[in-house]
Amino acid sequence: MYEHYPTPDISREYKNYLYSSLWHYAKQDLRLLGFFLVIAGLIGFGIGYLILCLSLAVVLCIALRLHALYLINEWISHRPYDMPPNVPGLCGALAFNIYRAQRKERVVQANMVTLIDRAQSSLFALAEAVVITDELHQIEWWNPASEHLLGIKQQDKHNNLLGILRQPAFVEYFHNMEQHPDGIKIKSSVFEGHHVQIKLTRFGTESRLLVAYDITRVHNLEQMRKDFVDNISHELRTPLTVLSGYLETFTDQDNFNPKWQRAFDQMQSQTRRMNALVNDLLLLSRLENDRKTAKNQIVDMPALMNQLFDDAQAYNSEYGHMLNLDIDSHSDLIGSDMELASAFGNLITNAIKYTPKGSGTITIGWHDDQENGYFTVQDNGIGIDLKHLPRLTERFYRVDSARSRQTGGTGLGLAIVKHVLMQHGAYLEIESQVNQGSCFKAIFPKDRLCQNEN
Repeated sequence: MYEHYPTPDISREYKNYLYSSLWHYAKQDLRLLGFFLVIAGLIGFGIGYLILCLSLAVVLCIALRLHALYLINEWISHRPYDMPPNVPGLCGALAFNIYRAQRKERVVQANMVTLIDRAQSSLFALAEAVVITDELHQIEWWNPASEHLLGIKQQDKHNNLLGILRQPAFVEYFHNMEQHPDGIKIKSSVFEGHHVQIKLTRFGTESRLLVAYDITRVHNLEQMRKDFVDNISHELRTPLTVLSGYLETFTDQDNFNPKWQRAFDQMQSQTRRMNALVNDLLLLSRLENDRKTAKNQIVDMPALMNQLFDDAQAYNSEYGHMLNLDIDSHSDLIGSDMELASAFGNLITNAIKYTPKGSGTITIGWHDDQENGYFTVQDNGIGIDLKHLPRLTERFYRVDSARSRQTGGTGLGLAIVKHVLMQHGAYLEIESQVNQGSCFKAIFPKDRLCQNEN
């Protein structure tokens, strides 16, 4: 009976199945039912059993539909990737749509598998180590570079990552990723004298993607630079001290010729500038080398703020700005009082120097919101263009070189601030608009705050 109502061939009748309405296929079933009823009616009318023959026709039609459904079920259960059974009407349309959906899914799966294969091939070719962990921090996948850089072996699959990379610095970073946005540098456990930069990215709930690469060459170059700066700064200190001493001696002489006064004043000014530069370089070097030194003093912030305010007033005497002190926090800081005073002092003197004389208002503040502590310096000075903000804390970076020379800046102040804050788990936030002023905000985490008992 099916041969009279063949299912359209998929290759030739694709558009018919794709765009025809459901009623189109329902009419095939209705025509089949009508055909059976007409034949049964004629036979029943002729033999005198009309109702019985009509009932048998309906039963036969239902049986054919059930058989069609049986064939479709067999096809789905045992041969889902073969061509669907050749059945008419709604059952045929259903079989065709299932087959078409499966075919589309297979195409998508094939494309996805190809994409995954290409991605894996790319990851295998990388010189950087790539490791993926599950939500229990167990290793799921890694590329060959991970075996070379991190020492991961085949038997480490499904082992906890922290059981392989056991360095305390990495463990601390693993649990506090937000405090190290640029990742961390650790010594290689595979090669003596090598260093590896590691960056973790969280995805899903607790899964992590680890990317690591060898930075030994960069580390060695950085160490050479530090050693050079440290050594040259120490070597410059002695001749500068001698020069400064002789210049003062000459200018203090009773028979000093006045016509040399301007030249000697300039030499003294440049000597002081060089001295300030050397001192800043030495401070930066010490901050970098003393990174592991404990910063656990309890710094009395009201006392420090008043000291900074007094120093600022003395420095402000030739600028004539209005200085304000705003303290609304009862929290002290845990850290190094000398380093914090140096960093805060740099922010304050910068605000004073880069605000036009006699027209500035500078507010120095200490606040907290139970979560973070905030040291702020706000001015209404010349401001800074937004394009310069990302590079302000780089060594020797100057927004305006001519103005920096006039103010006697070394270009290291904000670099010192950045290093001090980093060693206290803090960071610097800068807001500024040209000709409207700037706000420098040092933000300290909750664990650096200590409740003042006074």
